[in-house]
Amino acid sequence: MMEILNRPNKQTSRPDWREYQRGLNKRNKSFRQKRWAAGVVLSLAVIVALAVGWNLLLPSDGKSVPSPQVHPLQSQAPLITKKDVQILLHNLSINDLTDANIVLPFKSKQIHVETSLDPDLQQHLIKSMDRKHSRYIGIVVMEADTGRILAMAGFNKIHPENNPCYRQIFPAASVFKIVTAAAAVDHCGYTAQTPMHFNGYKHTLYKNQLKERSNRYTNTLSFRDAFAQSVNPIFGKLGTVYLGKSVLEEYAVAFGFNQPIQFELPVEPSTLQIKDKPYNWAEVASGFNNDTAISPLHGAMMASAVLNDGLMVMPTLVDRIEDPQGRLLYERQRTWRGRAMTSKASKVLTKLMETTVRSGTGRKAFRHRRRDRVLSQLRIGGKTGNIFNRAHDARFDWFVGFAEEKSGPGRLVFAALVAHEEYIGIRPTQYARMVLTRYFKSHIARHDNKDKNEDSGS
Repeated sequence: MMEILNRPNKQTSRPDWREYQRGLNKRNKSFRQKRWAAGVVLSLAVIVALAVGWNLLLPSDGKSVPSPQVHPLQSQAPLITKKDVQILLHNLSINDLTDANIVLPFKSKQIHVETSLDPDLQQHLIKSMDRKHSRYIGIVVMEADTGRILAMAGFNKIHPENNPCYRQIFPAASVFKIVTAAAAVDHCGYTAQTPMHFNGYKHTLYKNQLKERSNRYTNTLSFRDAFAQSVNPIFGKLGTVYLGKSVLEEYAVAFGFNQPIQFELPVEPSTLQIKDKPYNWAEVASGFNNDTAISPLHGAMMASAVLNDGLMVMPTLVDRIEDPQGRLLYERQRTWRGRAMTSKASKVLTKLMETTVRSGTGRKAFRHRRRDRVLSQLRIGGKTGNIFNRAHDARFDWFVGFAEEKSGPGRLVFAALVAHEEYIGIRPTQYARMVLTRYFKSHIARHDNKDKNEDSGS
């Protein structure tokens, strides 16, 4: 018994050197195993997060949204935010700019603002405006891929200090048919050739025209021609019979109605209200109402979705801002607002809008374009719209569209609004032709000179 009591206790005695090393190796091995397991878990978490993020960037039809171009300095918090820029430019008169670069006071400093405006195009449009017969004029020209504003020429006879280009007070009229057409392609499977039927006149919208019927007085048009000729009964029937309130609201939101527009100047959201009455759905779908209101800036954004496979780009006016020492305070980033329609719908809309210019309501301003040295090199599409105000003393006239070189990189979207008074002066389609002729004449010349220089240097 005494031997047992006197024997060293293995649990309490201090281990010798070899036992200590073996225990240390076991602990190190256990630590390495735990660290390896933690690394595996962390790697899996990162992979899952990247997969989820990638899926969030995938639109409904599987096409990935291009990522914004970010300047290396923009990885840090910007010294000037977009709200600061809005305050900075709040009192700026765009029409008075004769240069793309300006100097403005900001927090007791003189900072340099580099805008995206094309001074030649901007001043050409301002000088060409028909102020005698117009109450409002708003012309917005934007790069389709980047959202850079090249021109924002405005005239306001009532309040000269307010530029109509970013005021959302103008009835959209038949420009809203772009939204309705996109919804019809996605939800009803329409193509440019789908036959459409209507009774009565093209530009009226009576309740008896909204019934689906066929008789000897029924007219038949393709979907493409119905859009190009802006046939109200056909688009009214789309609203009441085939789409309904919920789908119209869904696509209106996708196209940016009742949604904020992030811009360097304050812009109120375009407005849309749909009642629970089917006839109101017909009015909204065809643009036969004064309540759906947009700005020319928003009109150009809508056109950008057609050229960008259904993605709508956000507009930007400021490229960069620097302090007196040349330090970067703010820089433009390309931002996608989101998907307005599927890629398939954008391709159908392209055909519809090209037909509008070729043989529809926009053909008059673009006649003989095939013999024009500049316009013959472009693919042009658009949508017209016109409606009187409630007082019936002004007629709002729209043209929203796009142009791209057939064999070159140039791609523009534009929106032109004119509120005619007693007499009709220059129409928005004519302003659009001015834009395309002026811009692409110099753009194509620069492109040709670049090619010549590259050929001579090779």
